[in-house]
Amino acid sequence: MRGRDVLRRDFLTVAAATGAAAFVPGLRGPARSRRSAGQATGPRLMTAAGPDPDQLFQAGRFEAADQGYARLLGQDPRDAHAWAQRGYIALLSGRLTSAGRFLRRALALAPGDTASMLRLADCYLRQDDTTRAVPLLAAGGDRIDATLYSAVRGAPYRIGGASSARLPWRTIDPLPSVTASVNGTQTECTLDTGATFTISPATAKAAGVRPAATVLVNHGRGPVPSYIGVVDSLRLGGIEISGVPVMWDDTPGQVPGVIGTTILSRFAATTMDYAGRALVLGRRPASRPAGAVTAPLWLAPDHFLFSSGNVGHAGPGLVLLDTGGVGLGLVLTAAQSAAAGIVPDRAEPVTDLGVTGYPCTAQAALGGLPPRTVPGFVGPIAPPADFGFGYLGTLSHEIFKPLSVTFDFAAMALYAVP
Repeated sequence: MRGRDVLRRDFLTVAAATGAAAFVPGLRGPARSRRSAGQATGPRLMTAAGPDPDQLFQAGRFEAADQGYARLLGQDPRDAHAWAQRGYIALLSGRLTSAGRFLRRALALAPGDTASMLRLADCYLRQDDTTRAVPLLAAGGDRIDATLYSAVRGAPYRIGGASSARLPWRTIDPLPSVTASVNGTQTECTLDTGATFTISPATAKAAGVRPAATVLVNHGRGPVPSYIGVVDSLRLGGIEISGVPVMWDDTPGQVPGVIGTTILSRFAATTMDYAGRALVLGRRPASRPAGAVTAPLWLAPDHFLFSSGNVGHAGPGLVLLDTGGVGLGLVLTAAQSAAAGIVPDRAEPVTDLGVTGYPCTAQAALGGLPPRTVPGFVGPIAPPADFGFGYLGTLSHEIFKPLSVTFDFAAMALYAVP
């Protein structure tokens, strides 16, 4: 079943929501919600005054699209679709006050617009406001996140302690990992920007995290019971995060814990320093590092990072940043591969979960950095959500390894130091 009834920890490693499996070699782990972020409904007034803002949006030209929607609203202030799209663009760009205002206006004009409900819920969740978010999640059909955030008493993700923390990496391969403390229990946690925060059943038991609710989750092979709980204390160096919602299931072969973007984006700046083998978390806005290449950063509901880049012959354009592809620097659908002029090696098929994909070697680049040749995978990879816009492909672990990358969630910018 497509949409919100599917949980996935990381779309690169778990079966796709459509029922056809999606595979990329990597870690298996508990899943998280796959958010349906399709186009909001509502009338749209088209004129000959400028380019179609829907086409600009689909191409990832968000600023130009926003100007187009503003132009349409100047002609028809009751254009619910234009309000919804302006709200979505503001949400992607981290402008939460504007996002909330635009999305509320869209819902006033089109009360049945479930996409805008879920986006407004995400806007509130980014401000740790579960009181307003949970009813919208429920009304929008996201029973899983509604249950997840209902389990938290008070505001989630309450951050205290030091203003910054530098955590040395325990490993860099197969993926980076750090030592965290879950309710006082030392836990090795893998870092993965394509994931949320999850723990294994063994970690939940050792840390005393009890299930507050159980939901059935479809990983593509039928429903699996998944448990919802709350971590009272997640310590990362000298920083403590309280009231952290978490999910786990009994899928075998899990790593002890995964720290993904739902945690990393809580900080004004998060640096994944591959070159220095450290995770740096800062509660204050970051300064642009010396020698850094700057690129825009967008955060799509509820934990998917996008920036600019190039893939093969395609670009510059949007790229999805998922650091969790083990042994991979690039992950492409067949359509993305064809658009980029990348030919996979069909003599060496890789099969898992009943689906076959093919390896490739191709050039890709993050932001304005020089392109690098990295190993890749081409296969039937379902997008993690219906974002409403296209992107060139997914950049993953191997392309980040020589870099120090800072995600500035205050300025919504990415700084990459080669």
